[in-house]
Amino acid sequence: MSTSTPPLTTTPITNNPENDKMPQPNSLKLTLILAATPSLGIGKNGTLPWPQLRKEMGYFARVTKYVPPSAGTGGSKPIKTINAVVMGRKTWDSIPAKFRPLKGRVNVVISRTLKATTPYPPSPASSNPFQQTPQNNKIEEGGGEEGPIITPTLDSALEILQSLSSSSSLASASSTAGEAGPRVEIARTFVIGGAQLYTASLALPQTDRILLTRIRQEFECDTFFPVELSDDVEGGGGGGNGEAGRWSRCNNDEWGSWTGESEAGKVGVVESEAGVGFEFGMWVR
Repeated sequence: MSTSTPPLTTTPITNNPENDKMPQPNSLKLTLILAATPSLGIGKNGTLPWPQLRKEMGYFARVTKYVPPSAGTGGSKPIKTINAVVMGRKTWDSIPAKFRPLKGRVNVVISRTLKATTPYPPSPASSNPFQQTPQNNKIEEGGGEEGPIITPTLDSALEILQSLSSSSSLASASSTAGEAGPRVEIARTFVIGGAQLYTASLALPQTDRILLTRIRQEFECDTFFPVELSDDVEGGGGGGNGEAGRWSRCNNDEWGSWTGESEAGKVGVVESEAGVGFEFGMWVR
């Protein structure tokens, strides 16, 4: 999923003195997930330019919900292990209202025009650390574990997600005498658009994975992904718009193991739907 977002700037998180007060978000690995045409087009007029591809949409939903078996096995026991999706306001707006927030994932919306919200510490009677004050939630009332959480920058989004897993304040807020309070763990964090958020994420060292669906024909686009990736499994790729990292395409076993998928996405095998061919793939650096 991807549409354009308002301009944003990203300061390396480790260079911000304010962040010395909390665990560094650099430990949160970022994965970009998107679909793009051969010319790297990802959007047109705030929406996807190709016909609706239910197989691709289903893949996006499964992969961004998939929590690997190894997640949530360390330290104190979390109340829930869940993934997060980070997006710009225009990407949020492009999601049909009935599907917002994206279920089974913590939704983080980056916007400078909306009033920021953060996870609201639960009362002792509540086990939901994501409950928000509805009056602060200008996108959608009610909250719940999916959010959305609204924050003005990518840096602040990563700080919030890191704090959900590592901060003791959430646990202590709902603890009872003699027992540790519940905790949530963010297993994986996906950046889902738009283009400027992808660009900002690529500048961060913790962005180490791209899940790209290759749309095998051209569509008119006005928004583009900034990095060209090689289709050679053994080779590297990358470069463009200041991106210095070298990206290598993963083989089928690596892709399937990380995504939890076993049927689609094989290198060289093109899926087809609505007359459009597409192929799943994964790149790492």
